[in-house]
Amino acid sequence: MCSSPVQNRAIVPSPDPPDGDGGCVVWHCRQLRTTDHPALTYAEREYDRVLPLFIFDPSFYGEDGLACDARIRFVHESVADLAAQYADRSGGLTLAYGDPIAVLRSFRDAGWDIATTADPTGRYGLRRDNAAAEACNVTFLDADGLVRGTERSRENWSDHVEAWLTDEQVTWDETAVELDHIETPVSVEAIEARHSVDPEKTIERRGGTAAAWAAVESFADRLAAYPGRISAPSDARTGTSQLSPYLRFGCVSVRQVYQFIDEDCRDGRAKQMFVSRLYWNKHYNQKLADWPGWMETAVNPVLEEFHAETHDPALVAAWKRGETGYPMVDASMRCLEETGWLNFRMRAMCASFLCDLLQQPWKIGADWFYYHLLDADPAINYTQFQIQAGVDGTNMMRIYNPRKQVSDNDPDGAFVTNWVPELADLPTEHLPRPEKTPLHVQEDCGVSVGDDYPYPIVEYEAARKRILDKFAAVESEAKRALRDPEVRRRASLSQRGGADDTDAGATSEPPPDDSGSEQSSLARFE
Repeated sequence: MCSSPVQNRAIVPSPDPPDGDGGCVVWHCRQLRTTDHPALTYAEREYDRVLPLFIFDPSFYGEDGLACDARIRFVHESVADLAAQYADRSGGLTLAYGDPIAVLRSFRDAGWDIATTADPTGRYGLRRDNAAAEACNVTFLDADGLVRGTERSRENWSDHVEAWLTDEQVTWDETAVELDHIETPVSVEAIEARHSVDPEKTIERRGGTAAAWAAVESFADRLAAYPGRISAPSDARTGTSQLSPYLRFGCVSVRQVYQFIDEDCRDGRAKQMFVSRLYWNKHYNQKLADWPGWMETAVNPVLEEFHAETHDPALVAAWKRGETGYPMVDASMRCLEETGWLNFRMRAMCASFLCDLLQQPWKIGADWFYYHLLDADPAINYTQFQIQAGVDGTNMMRIYNPRKQVSDNDPDGAFVTNWVPELADLPTEHLPRPEKTPLHVQEDCGVSVGDDYPYPIVEYEAARKRILDKFAAVESEAKRALRDPEVRRRASLSQRGGADDTDAGATSEPPPDDSGSEQSSLARFE
């Protein structure tokens, strides 16, 4: 273990008062880049001295931490890359470790002002930001294309976001400001040693702005194939942009990606589809900015305790382990835990399976996803889980058929047999329903359903009827609740439906009953 003081205690810098007309600490909390960064632009224009700061927060580490080791490693790589960006600008990134409020207060008490970006968050992040605003008078810059204040009007919302996406990126001049830096014993290596950060997941992406731009450029080269490679999980791994974690931690901005794709790529269906995902990213961040309760509370109050009476920890555990007897669900859940990634259609199917067919509370599943996903964005994860679970009350009858997903999105069985190797020798035609495989076939191929692989923990047709009956019993009351202006506003920012799948950290709402769908147009965002 590292012998650094980081091992045993918080490291809070002891800053000197800023010289001249004052100085500003730019707190990099989520936006881990130095370009198109509103807080940096603000600080350079308003102050003589700027001190960039990153705080390693102990709340995210350990067995009870808020993130898996893979996501922590990705952030650490992004912080190292951010430090290199400042070094290239003849500056440095100050690193601290401990309670963010205590660290920020040390600068405030020394006479520094503090600025950061206003990023939609919930639960822990919201409490932290509110405390920082109150205790340290932090300035939160909200130049992110979202609508705040002004009675929170959503009229012409898509026009507002489009104007932001197409507007000039904000810039700052490092030659016009003194970049301050405080040396501390804190380093990425010391923090990883202190908390034994050793990801067990197979990580296929490296954090940081340099890696983000490499991913953007690689995707632009293969954009033409994008429309046909988003639903099947094996295809989506290489066919989608894989930009979601970079957008989640601000290694690049949504605007930077939009403008690069718009300028570099030929117009057509593929470009339109991907650009719409960037709008969806903003759409769900707007939802969380409007109402942080998405992470805690069912949007529709009628459905707040939905499934509480049917909560069964054994069913939840089987879902988490990928031992449900439904191969596509099991493969997806194992893939999630092993790699920290799933394409949207599989995320939606697993959420629907847990909440609809198993009738388990939505928040248990949403928290599990949020812990394991490399790109876990609170705005996207929790809003989408509620929508797929039906607890917003707007489209409760959408039930994914996990058997059909095998046939539609893994017809050769490559994804299923990769993650559920106990079925590798089963003939492909039996993968949608292994339990129906004739006994002589099981014997011939050496796969015994019930021994090597579990029988389904629920029977699909019966489970589907039960949830539809349960939804029908509360549908009228849930619809009445949606007449309340505040509930209706939470549940719908744009018109519903349309887009088929997801990418770029954005999620779209698939049509009911696994039917096909054309791409959503931007008009749906009014």
